[in-house]
Amino acid sequence: MDSTKAPTTDLARVFKALGDPTRLAIFELIREAVDPDEGHSSKELQNSISQIAAQFELSLSTVSHHIKELRGAGLVRCERRGQSIYCSIESGVLDRVGGYLVGR
Repeated sequence: MDSTKAPTTDLARVFKALGDPTRLAIFELIREAVDPDEGHSSKELQNSISQIAAQFELSLSTVSHHIKELRGAGLVRCERRGQSIYCSIESGVLDRVGGYLVGR
């Protein structure tokens, strides 16, 4: 693949994933749980897929689908802890998007 197209393709996936209002809201919820000065906060522990679903009054399968799209775009990562799956933001992709938006 042409190296100049790979970053563009990645950014297109990010923008497409965030173009859905529900996914954008889920992403915001996950992002707000991280304190930029302290890293992951105790609020992050509230970001299990089932707890996200409850906050949006969506089915677990619907939230799982949205999170799958966010993961595919490289926006979030998920970690299984026991019976639950917890989500957090992939900070690297935010740096790339921010750099793109300011022209770096």
